[in-house]
Amino acid sequence: MKRKYTIAPIAGARVGSNVRWTFVLSFFFAVFGLAFAKTSIAQCDTIATICNRHITTDYISDGQQYRALLLDEEVAEFHATFYGGSTYRVAACSGLSDGSLIFRLYDEDRNLLFTNRDYDNSPYWDFEINSTLDVIIEAQLDPISLSSGCAVMLIGFKQY
Repeated sequence: MKRKYTIAPIAGARVGSNVRWTFVLSFFFAVFGLAFAKTSIAQCDTIATICNRHITTDYISDGQQYRALLLDEEVAEFHATFYGGSTYRVAACSGLSDGSLIFRLYDEDRNLLFTNRDYDNSPYWDFEINSTLDVIIEAQLDPISLSSGCAVMLIGFKQY
């Protein structure tokens, strides 16, 4: 025997109005989200172009652009492998001027190897690597300079 179920609206509710309202809100947030994403991507593209000037002709880019949209004290984390016998340059940028991004380099056991904070937030630093090393790179906006923005890290290795 088949059972019949009927779905009845809640007493006093206007049928269809909630569906339309939900659709309108969903559409609004989708359009707003796409516009925000497009602006964020464009901002990161500009910063990546500015940051690329630190990867000079002596260095070859690893082909990656490490990017993160940061707010306040958020920290982005990136992973990379530095191969022994090479010299690497890490460039870190946020905003339209140098020195707005703090970066820290850790080994895989989270031992701090370097921070640019000790060097006036230098926008890049060169590392001579003796043996292959997996590294964790953290990036954070300097709260004195920026409260939000796109963080871009570029890595290049020296050509001999």
